Amino acid sequence: MNSPAISSLHIIGSKGPGGAENFYTRLILALHEAGSPVQAVNPPASPVATTLGNRITQTHISMRSVYDLVSRWQISSLVKQEQPDIVQTYMGRATRLTHLRPGTDPIHIARLGGYYNLKGYRHAHAWIGNTRGITDYLVRNGLPHQKVFYIGNFVDPVLERDEQSMQAIRQEHKIPPYALMICSVGRLHPNKAFDTLLNAFSRLPAEISDRPVHLLIAGDGDLKAALHSQAQTLDIETRVHWAGWQVDVGPYYHMADVFVCPSRHEPLGNVILEAWAHHCPVISTNTAGGTELIRDGNNGLLTDIDDPKSIAGKLLDLLQATPQDRLVLADNGLKTVQQNFSKKAIVNQYLSVYQQLKQSKAT
Repeated sequence: MNSPAISSLHIIGSKGPGGAENFYTRLILALHEAGSPVQAVNPPASPVATTLGNRITQTHISMRSVYDLVSRWQISSLVKQEQPDIVQTYMGRATRLTHLRPGTDPIHIARLGGYYNLKGYRHAHAWIGNTRGITDYLVRNGLPHQKVFYIGNFVDPVLERDEQSMQAIRQEHKIPPYALMICSVGRLHPNKAFDTLLNAFSRLPAEISDRPVHLLIAGDGDLKAALHSQAQTLDIETRVHWAGWQVDVGPYYHMADVFVCPSRHEPLGNVILEAWAHHCPVISTNTAGGTELIRDGNNGLLTDIDDPKSIAGKLLDLLQATPQDRLVLADNGLKTVQQNFSKKAIVNQYLSVYQQLKQSKAT
């Protein structure tokens, strides 16, 4: 007889878009597709709520801050009402607002995507880190190793893009159809170091092999005005294109001849996985996530953090390389995703951890 399906309730308090939020929706939908009973808890009118829509049972709780006692009570009441096997929280706010008694209430798993202060996470019953570096950090800081698990992320399946729609995007941004394209994706935040990328791009020639070289950045954030101003100061504004925040970033990976992750701080680097899934050659700074994912010269290229000269050098090497040379990096990146970060593999790992924790609670 098959074991009954393990039910899970997933809580996030973020009201904005981002990597953790994207993975929250991806995992919930993937668990649902796998036949695992799943519910979502998130703030009303948040991007994750909109993305999930009516495909998943949702409860909306404001979670205005980590001190929101009303939201803490609402979460506790919902857990008692639904009695899921697993309550999984994402990021600090949802984790701090979720307090369940060990041994009697459902099992509380805190999922971490960064090297956070663990004060607000220690009360959970188990922890999942999405990189090996994070799980090592959790154990070094006193969390019991038998309750700490490494499970990576997966990315959305790549959709086919017809040439007409891709040409429409180029026309929208006034990008020549034959331009060599450098692309990057992320919040316009200091950690993402798009200022460094602009400085690196300004060092490149305007044309390579009679093809104009252009840069497109998809994302939004507080640094938007400052970065636009920087592009003007560097006299590259006509060759830099700003796509804003995109729910579907697939077309921008699809048009990239080279993808760059210039971050100063990147615990994992979902954008690297996404670029690989879209068969893009990748350059990344040697952040914790970049160095964990990339084997330099094999499935990508690594460069120093905050070093425009080094980034520009790597970009020039790839843009001047033959398409076949770029294809080798892209092929190896795609293989890395398929072998280690597929949706099926990651969902099965989550379900295995859920089952293991449920069994250990019963004994």
